[in-house]
Amino acid sequence: MENEKHYRHEWKHMITYADLLTIRQRMKAVATPDPHAKDGRYLIRSLYFDDMHDRALREKCDGVNMREKFRIRCYDLDPSMIFLEKKSKVNGLGTKYKAQLTQDEVSDIIRGDTDFMMEKEDPLIRELYCKMKNRGLRPKTIVDYTREPFIFGPGNVRVTLDHNIRTGLLETDMLDKSCVTVSAGEAFIILEVKWDAYLPDIIRDAVQLTNCRSTAFSKYAQCRIYG
Repeated sequence: MENEKHYRHEWKHMITYADLLTIRQRMKAVATPDPHAKDGRYLIRSLYFDDMHDRALREKCDGVNMREKFRIRCYDLDPSMIFLEKKSKVNGLGTKYKAQLTQDEVSDIIRGDTDFMMEKEDPLIRELYCKMKNRGLRPKTIVDYTREPFIFGPGNVRVTLDHNIRTGLLETDMLDKSCVTVSAGEAFIILEVKWDAYLPDIIRDAVQLTNCRSTAFSKYAQCRIYG
């Protein structure tokens, strides 16, 4: 985990499938596909944490200015690259910390066998342990979606197109490749743009769309619509 907080700007827009096709072509012309993506995309699976009062969910829905959430995330269901992540929001700016976990460690956390976490050197893992013990944070639900990511060097810009958002309902075994997920309501497509100090005009122009609105859309909140 980085020692210093690094906050980034973020736009989120709900877009149509036609918009997705437009943005995809524009990004291919001006930006670079994320080299980690296969054929331009990858599956993201996240296991989100919340407490018995659904504090993370409620704070997101209520628009609380300072909030945080924990999740465990993997890509293309690859168990060799799994990360614990903490996302924080302050005054509309976001930052993310992460620490790598092993497959066995994730299995232990899902089962509630968490004592090993206090022996880890990474402060993020110890922080989650403390909040699981003191605030009752627990794995809540799986969130799956497909991401098409693009990067642009100046401004450290990242543009992503997220679609096929699916929920694991109350399922928490994110390592189970046979886990059944279902569509999380409407077929939402989310355009996200993240950058550091400035957003270059070439990217700003490329992501401009008519009849599209900024949104505080949360995949976690959307995936809790069934419980």
